[in-house]
Amino acid sequence: MLRNYLKIAFRNLVKNKVYSFINIGGLAVGMAVAMLIGLWIHDELSFNKYHKNYDRIAQVMQHQTFNGEVGTQTSNPYLLGAEIREKYGSDFKFVLMSSGRGKHILKFGDKKLSIRGEYIEAEAPEMLSLKMLKGTNNGLKDPSSVLINESTAKAFFGNENPLFKSFRIDNKFDLKVTGVYEDIPHNSDFHDLAFIAPWDLYIKNENWDEKLSNPWRSNAFQTYAQLADNADVDKVSAKIKDVKLNKVDKANAAFKPEVFLHPMKKWHLYSEFKNGVNTGGQIEFVWLFGIIGIAVLLLACINFMNLSTARSEKRAKEVGVRKAIGSMRGQLITQFLTESFLVVMIAFILSLLLVELSLPAFNEIADKKISILFTNPLFWLLGLGFSLVTGFVAGSYPALYLSSFQPVKVLKGTFRIGHFASMPRKVLVVLQFTVSITLIIGTIIVYNQIQFAKNRPIGYNRDGLLAMFVNNQELIQHYNAIRNDLIKTGTVSEMSESSSPTTGVWAINNGYDWKGKDPSVQGNFGTVAVTHDFGKTVGWQFKEGRDFSRAFSTDSTGVVLNEAAVKFMGIKQVVGETMQIDGKPYKILGVVKDMVMNSPYQPALRTVFMLDYKWINIINIKINPKVSSSKALDQIETVLKKYTPDTPFDYWFVDDEYNLKFLNEVRIGKLTSFFAVLAIFISCLGLFGLASFVAEQRTKEIGIRKVLGATVLNLWTLLSKEFVLLVLISLLTAVPIAYYYMNNWLQSYDYRTEISWWTFAISGLGALVITLLTVSFQAIKAALANPVKSLRTE
Repeated sequence: MLRNYLKIAFRNLVKNKVYSFINIGGLAVGMAVAMLIGLWIHDELSFNKYHKNYDRIAQVMQHQTFNGEVGTQTSNPYLLGAEIREKYGSDFKFVLMSSGRGKHILKFGDKKLSIRGEYIEAEAPEMLSLKMLKGTNNGLKDPSSVLINESTAKAFFGNENPLFKSFRIDNKFDLKVTGVYEDIPHNSDFHDLAFIAPWDLYIKNENWDEKLSNPWRSNAFQTYAQLADNADVDKVSAKIKDVKLNKVDKANAAFKPEVFLHPMKKWHLYSEFKNGVNTGGQIEFVWLFGIIGIAVLLLACINFMNLSTARSEKRAKEVGVRKAIGSMRGQLITQFLTESFLVVMIAFILSLLLVELSLPAFNEIADKKISILFTNPLFWLLGLGFSLVTGFVAGSYPALYLSSFQPVKVLKGTFRIGHFASMPRKVLVVLQFTVSITLIIGTIIVYNQIQFAKNRPIGYNRDGLLAMFVNNQELIQHYNAIRNDLIKTGTVSEMSESSSPTTGVWAINNGYDWKGKDPSVQGNFGTVAVTHDFGKTVGWQFKEGRDFSRAFSTDSTGVVLNEAAVKFMGIKQVVGETMQIDGKPYKILGVVKDMVMNSPYQPALRTVFMLDYKWINIINIKINPKVSSSKALDQIETVLKKYTPDTPFDYWFVDDEYNLKFLNEVRIGKLTSFFAVLAIFISCLGLFGLASFVAEQRTKEIGIRKVLGATVLNLWTLLSKEFVLLVLISLLTAVPIAYYYMNNWLQSYDYRTEISWWTFAISGLGALVITLLTVSFQAIKAALANPVKSLRTE
């Protein structure tokens, strides 16, 4: 019997090819979108779970209060780890200090790589549960050791055994390989950790004990911890909150430092803090895409149900005949449900193929490395479970409703479907386009916000500006010679050094004082050390005063401020005034326009620029605009190799680095656009199917109207106006929903665009045009049909 049901179902699909394609294709696309989003959400929710102690690991962070506003940071004093171990050791299994991840140059023979790694205390491999392929977790206990990941080992040694071979790091010292660990997966915050070196070596070789006269004042290091098995993270966090406050001097105690634990399970999804309160983060996008996935899947299901119910009304006579020759109602119900299940299962199989084909592009957009979870039983349970539920819901209407028809009325022709039979379908079409238009509006607003921030004046010139890390002493020693040679070539117009790149301020210091300062105001400023030619290199723009000059030896105790700093200080005539930095007087030489160095969505950070040739981390190079970038890069590399042959030319263009600040919003915008297009596509498929059904249902009416003189335009209007009305209702529904949610989203940005009326106008007009294009094909086709044929047809 089941074989017979399947055979009939298959014949119905073949007989109605267009409807079958729309049904199966639309549902498959909807399932594929839901599956992609589901895989993305699974990846987000499983972030950092690679580490076995995931639920016991935390990062030690701190809140500090500046002028009534609480700021949160991951950086700590380098003595913090030892203090926590000494005072609260029973609550922790490990408390580890780290340099933080950064780029370093590893050299073995003639091979050189610029890769990311960090110096960390010896228990890190055990805490992070690194899977050692060679060597052991104890490798870092040797102060001259280094652990590398599998990719680094292959890059340097191929298939050779790397153990006990020596690397040179940053051209400073040699370390021998004591272990190789498996590459950490992409969905871990440590995925780019290519090597680990001993913490004690870092402290010794960088002379931090000598550099830091007040080791509790400087916050330049990361602290990780693993809780003891019986410890509660909230209780331990409350215990250690004053560990720094009890050690700092009176001046720093005024900032009310409060240490706390941020669990690893919250690092990725709950990373944002505002005024000392965790406000969420990536979890917002998990919810957003979860809702979008459900919405797009709902659109596909609506199509399926709409077309299934619409077509089922044409099968009334079939039901009458079947009942007349003895079919039981239960058999008819089984037949309709079988057809529904067959369509859904075909769509499910097709959706798997679509996901497999689209994953490479999706991974590139989403910056993921996800794959279909073929070996996960839950994946199959959810997929097949959803297919069964969808098939049952979509097939329940024809199965239960049509099987109840009285065969006598159907076969005599006295049966009528009912005036309100199409109302559920109209409601579902409105719901479909409400979702689609909402997504379109959201996509436009995200794009506008990105463009608004990108077009913001940034206070310097990024064109042709590149930067590179100062990662060895040779660059510093030969800096002047390198600069002179590059400028002589004509490919470089200017070159300078700084402690921070133009795309970030790496140091925020207190201890600033000035005439007229309110004693209750805490003088903390972003601080950037620069060399004389910095301003010429980056093209900063002076509002008043002058730049640093070699003609004035006193400029070594001079500073340049940005507009935000001057506004904060409240001094009208600031040039020529003196400000105190840690009790030492500095003359204010000039004021530059605010440089957008941190987030482009936030106000510019008040910043002080000072001359300091010792505190240098970055080399800034301005390429001559008359020279091509490729030629300039070749020339720069040639000169650098002359003086620093062991240093690879590792650089970045400031323009590209600045654009990375929009990466998250751009990625969200691209994904939302992708899903919005698919939502419209699915909605239009359903609209096309319904328009075909309506045109087919009104074939005789159209024929009669043509005989009585109706024009093609009259008939097109007749068939289209109902669908246009439904889309207009959708637009009126979508506008307030989109405005509410997108306005709330924009509130998270200090520097944000306004929601304009034209956003809604364009979205509505676009939806109407798409609707008319979709419906017009069937409407015009029906209007051009020969009325003689339609009126002769039974």
